[in-house]
Amino acid sequence: MACELFVQAQNLPSREYQLKAVFLFNFTQFVDWPPTAFPNEQAPMVIGVIGDNPFGSYLQETVSGEKVNGHPVVVENYTNAGEIKSCHILFVNLNEPRKREEVVETLKGRNILTVSDAADFSTEGGMIRFFTRDNKIKLQINPDASRAANLVLSSKLLRLADIFTPKENN
Repeated sequence: MACELFVQAQNLPSREYQLKAVFLFNFTQFVDWPPTAFPNEQAPMVIGVIGDNPFGSYLQETVSGEKVNGHPVVVENYTNAGEIKSCHILFVNLNEPRKREEVVETLKGRNILTVSDAADFSTEGGMIRFFTRDNKIKLQINPDASRAANLVLSSKLLRLADIFTPKENN
């Protein structure tokens, strides 16, 4: 029994990642994908994680049984960008900036919302970066990157976020 509790405790993500999992699912309500992002009307809405999965089973539990515009929501895990076939939201959890940049570059032009909590993710071409301010999870959005992927972000989502502009880093 103690061993079973230990295994369960290991699979529980931190409260921070439980909240981030809910954010990932909620992004499905505030982003519009072009019709071509889905091969057919029954195709799933895929939320992917590349790198180590910090959500444990919580992301899967969050989306279980959910549908977005008739598309069932599923979670997939990837070890490299080459494995990504159909994905709509990708949480990039790679420690090395070079690897994150490779993923963003590989996915360029595809209708995939890229999300991470890496400090330089917006600079690296990512679309949404989670960060913490005043013990609250905040968003930094790179609208240029999302436009390049033909994704339309709701004004409600944009109002909640810090907007990243590349000029800030010159």
